[in-house]
Amino acid sequence: MRWLITRAIVAGESMAPSLRSGDQVLVRRGGTARAGAVVVAMHPQQPGLLLVKRLVARPGQVVYGAALGADEFWLASDNPLVGADDSRNFGPVPATSIIGRMVLRYWPLIRSRRNGTAAASESKT
Repeated sequence: MRWLITRAIVAGESMAPSLRSGDQVLVRRGGTARAGAVVVAMHPQQPGLLLVKRLVARPGQVVYGAALGADEFWLASDNPLVGADDSRNFGPVPATSIIGRMVLRYWPLIRSRRNGTAAASESKT
Protein backbone atom coordinates (compact mmCIF):
# COMPACT_ATOMS: atom_id res chain seq x y z
CA MET A 1 0.00 0.00 0.00
CA ARG A 2 1.31 3.47 -0.88
CA TRP A 3 0.46 6.15 1.62
CA LEU A 4 -0.74 9.54 0.38
CA ILE A 5 1.44 11.20 3.04
CA THR A 6 4.99 10.03 3.69
CA ARG A 7 7.83 11.52 5.64
CA ALA A 8 11.36 12.45 4.66
CA ILE A 9 14.46 13.37 6.61
CA VAL A 10 16.55 16.18 5.18
CA ALA A 11 20.29 15.61 4.77
CA GLY A 12 22.83 18.27 3.78
CA GLU A 13 22.84 22.06 3.53
CA SER A 14 21.43 22.93 0.09
CA MET A 15 18.05 24.17 1.37
CA ALA A 16 19.32 26.19 4.35
CA PRO A 17 18.02 28.27 5.97
CA SER A 18 14.53 27.04 4.95
CA LEU A 19 15.32 23.45 5.85
CA ARG A 20 18.32 22.06 7.65
CA SER A 21 20.04 18.71 7.95
CA GLY A 22 18.03 16.46 10.26
CA ASP A 23 14.73 18.25 9.69
CA GLN A 24 11.81 15.87 9.28
CA VAL A 25 9.06 16.79 6.86
CA LEU A 26 5.73 15.42 5.69
CA VAL A 27 5.36 15.01 1.93
CA ARG A 28 2.10 14.68 0.05
CA ARG A 29 2.59 12.20 -2.78
CA GLY A 30 1.33 12.96 -6.26
CA GLY A 31 -0.80 15.93 -7.16
CA THR A 32 0.64 19.11 -8.58
CA ALA A 33 3.00 21.63 -7.08
CA ARG A 34 3.21 25.29 -7.97
CA ALA A 35 6.39 27.25 -8.50
CA GLY A 36 7.93 28.08 -5.13
CA ALA A 37 6.89 24.81 -3.46
CA VAL A 38 9.46 22.52 -1.85
CA VAL A 39 9.33 19.07 -3.44
CA VAL A 40 10.95 15.68 -3.00
CA ALA A 41 12.18 14.23 -6.28
CA MET A 42 14.23 11.30 -7.51
CA HIS A 43 17.71 12.33 -8.67
CA PRO A 44 17.72 11.97 -12.48
CA GLN A 45 21.31 10.70 -12.59
CA GLN A 46 21.55 8.70 -9.35
CA PRO A 47 18.75 6.13 -9.01
CA GLY A 48 17.60 5.69 -5.43
CA LEU A 49 18.75 9.14 -4.28
CA LEU A 50 15.98 11.51 -3.27
CA LEU A 51 16.38 15.28 -3.39
CA VAL A 52 14.64 18.05 -1.47
CA LYS A 53 14.52 21.11 -3.75
CA ARG A 54 12.46 24.17 -4.57
CA LEU A 55 10.35 23.90 -7.72
CA VAL A 56 11.10 27.13 -9.58
CA ALA A 57 9.63 26.50 -13.03
CA ARG A 58 6.87 24.32 -14.46
CA PRO A 59 6.20 22.99 -17.96
CA GLY A 60 6.12 25.78 -20.56
CA GLN A 61 7.90 28.33 -18.38
CA VAL A 62 11.19 29.83 -19.54
CA VAL A 63 14.43 29.15 -17.65
CA TYR A 64 17.77 30.53 -18.84
CA GLY A 65 16.22 31.50 -22.18
CA ALA A 66 14.72 28.07 -22.97
CA ALA A 67 11.13 26.93 -22.46
CA LEU A 68 10.60 23.77 -20.43
CA GLY A 69 8.88 20.90 -22.20
CA ALA A 70 5.37 19.67 -21.47
CA ASP A 71 6.69 17.21 -18.87
CA GLU A 72 9.67 19.11 -17.41
CA PHE A 73 10.28 20.88 -14.10
CA TRP A 74 13.23 23.01 -12.94
CA LEU A 75 14.45 22.40 -9.38
CA ALA A 76 16.82 24.63 -7.44
CA SER A 77 18.59 24.73 -4.10
CA ASP A 78 17.84 27.58 -1.69
CA ASN A 79 21.53 27.73 -0.81
CA PRO A 80 23.36 27.62 -4.17
CA LEU A 81 26.79 27.99 -2.57
CA VAL A 82 26.56 24.41 -1.28
CA GLY A 83 23.68 23.08 -3.36
CA ALA A 84 25.08 22.69 -6.85
CA ASP A 85 23.26 19.36 -7.28
CA ASP A 86 20.08 20.76 -8.78
CA SER A 87 18.71 21.52 -12.27
CA ARG A 88 21.62 23.87 -12.94
CA ASN A 89 23.77 20.73 -12.84
CA PHE A 90 21.51 17.99 -14.28
CA GLY A 91 18.90 20.00 -16.21
CA PRO A 92 15.12 19.78 -16.03
CA VAL A 93 13.51 16.75 -14.40
CA PRO A 94 10.52 14.85 -15.78
CA ALA A 95 7.22 14.93 -13.92
CA THR A 96 7.63 11.22 -13.11
CA SER A 97 10.66 12.12 -10.95
CA ILE A 98 8.61 14.31 -8.60
CA ILE A 99 7.57 12.22 -5.57
CA GLY A 100 5.49 14.90 -3.90
CA ARG A 101 5.23 18.31 -2.29
CA MET A 102 6.37 19.12 1.24
CA VAL A 103 3.40 20.12 3.38
CA LEU A 104 4.94 20.45 6.84
CA ARG A 105 8.26 20.48 8.70
CA TYR A 106 7.37 18.75 11.95
CA TRP A 107 10.76 18.16 13.54
CA PRO A 108 12.50 19.75 15.29
CA LEU A 109 9.60 21.47 17.01
CA ILE A 110 11.81 24.44 17.85
CA ARG A 111 14.55 25.45 15.45
CA SER A 112 18.01 25.14 16.93
CA ARG A 113 21.17 26.78 15.59
CA ARG A 114 22.23 23.97 13.30
CA ASN A 115 23.42 24.02 9.73
CA GLY A 116 22.02 22.58 6.62
CA THR A 117 19.91 20.51 4.07
CA ALA A 118 20.12 18.73 0.68
CA ALA A 119 18.97 15.17 0.14
CA ALA A 120 16.24 13.15 1.78
CA SER A 121 15.67 9.66 3.05
CA GLU A 122 12.16 8.34 2.85
CA SER A 123 10.59 6.60 5.79
CA LYS A 124 8.78 3.34 5.04
CA THR A 125 6.00 4.03 7.54
